[in-house]
Amino acid sequence: MTTQLVKNAVGKMIPTEINGQPVTPFMGARQYKPTGRKYAPPLATCADYPDDGDKRLPDLKAALVKAGLKDGMTISTHHHFRNGDLVANQIFKIAAELGVKDLVWFPSASFPCHQPLIEYLEDGTIHHIEGSMNGPLGRFASQGKMKGMGVLRSHGGRYQAVQDGEVQIDIAVIAAPTADPFGNANGVTGPSNCGLLGFALADSQYAHKVIVVTDNLVPFPCIPWQIHGNYVDYVVEVEQVGIPERIVSGTTQITKSPDRLYLAELTAKFCDKAGIIRDGFSFQAGAGGTALAIGNYFGDIMRERGIRARFARAGSNKYIVDMLEEGLIEYILDGQTFDLDGVRSMRDNPNHVNTSPFTSYNYHGKGNFASLLDVVILGATEVDVNFNGNVVTHSDGYLLHGIGGWQNCLFGKTVILPIPLFRDRIPVIRDEVTTICGPGELIDVIVTERGIAINPLRTDLLETVKDSGLPIKTIHQLKAEAERICGKPKPAEFTDKIIAAIKWVDGTVIDVVRQVKE
Repeated sequence: MTTQLVKNAVGKMIPTEINGQPVTPFMGARQYKPTGRKYAPPLATCADYPDDGDKRLPDLKAALVKAGLKDGMTISTHHHFRNGDLVANQIFKIAAELGVKDLVWFPSASFPCHQPLIEYLEDGTIHHIEGSMNGPLGRFASQGKMKGMGVLRSHGGRYQAVQDGEVQIDIAVIAAPTADPFGNANGVTGPSNCGLLGFALADSQYAHKVIVVTDNLVPFPCIPWQIHGNYVDYVVEVEQVGIPERIVSGTTQITKSPDRLYLAELTAKFCDKAGIIRDGFSFQAGAGGTALAIGNYFGDIMRERGIRARFARAGSNKYIVDMLEEGLIEYILDGQTFDLDGVRSMRDNPNHVNTSPFTSYNYHGKGNFASLLDVVILGATEVDVNFNGNVVTHSDGYLLHGIGGWQNCLFGKTVILPIPLFRDRIPVIRDEVTTICGPGELIDVIVTERGIAINPLRTDLLETVKDSGLPIKTIHQLKAEAERICGKPKPAEFTDKIIAAIKWVDGTVIDVVRQVKE
């Protein structure tokens, strides 16, 4: 059957339905307004739960069976253990043993540790994935091997989809470093502590059945509780839920590359000359090597001036924690924890606050934290001459990254993308990005090691830094310089088959990913 396509507001041809569900095309960054009411899970009654509060079952298989696991269900997991998750693979191994088919996996993200799930995609246990696909699973999908169409959402978009009923979770499985028999749970205590559990909040609130899996069962009450036991149906105790050392996935060390350090220094200088770094400002801190170096330069400027930031939105790590403990930042509003220093700080410091996509990123709410940020520093795999950004595919077309909070953070007051002019001799600035994840109207500044391009829409920034001595260039000049060094790259080649859709923060579809031609 031929898929019917329509053009959206950024000129992308997108399908009118995905996996049998109707689609709303992207209308512009702030244009779509939802109607109706929030989704609600089925009513429950205390009559069905033990008066002594003990919801334990002997193992995960028993819990999945009691939760009514059957063909076609949507099963959710969170990714706070990042590459150290030990629970998601077990779920689908059990499902395969039970002969259950066509499940939808709805993770907040996947990692290379989930490569074993390819077996269950191949045998039909899993129909498709609706969540960020990092590494092997993204490559598998890009080769056109997944039965259904993947759907990628931002962290806020995931909460929005659950809250709005766009995705209805049948069974949520929440891996928790500490829990009590009632189901109260947290991520900051216990041998497998991973920090906060905010990415599982929507799952706990809206799923039809909720299973908490822990390797550190404590007597009621589990304090603090990040997940409330009143939402939880069953509790399962296992030997180990995750490997905390592997939450440190990706780069969590300041870069030593001279080019990247210069890029970081140039970004900090731009923020300073633009008047962004001032007493009481706020910023989004990343966990990549360049982003960490930028935070370091911010710290130097703040110490020199005797100023401090009111708050940092963060995936927390040692460097941002050091700034909090030094008094350079008043509060960390933490979305996920990237190392064990972040876990310790969140557990012990009341000014290190665990947050969730509801508070930070949910676009279908009455405001969120993202738009309060004075400056947001993000990465990208590609940008184009219209300042559109890509974070899910590389120029070869393969789906290898997730969106994370990237889209949500584009609503900050000034959004800066420090990126190298080229990677592996492939220019990063293109005529058109391979996949649009964020519209150029929300991306303000591109900083490269060979110059800074400011979005022409930001006439205020252009005016502020015009006599700053910074190497200000147009985006076209930077693109031409990259092509003079590397040559003009050939675009990736695709078949007509759509393998995944990219959702915008409001649930509309901004772009699609097609099968790569081998």
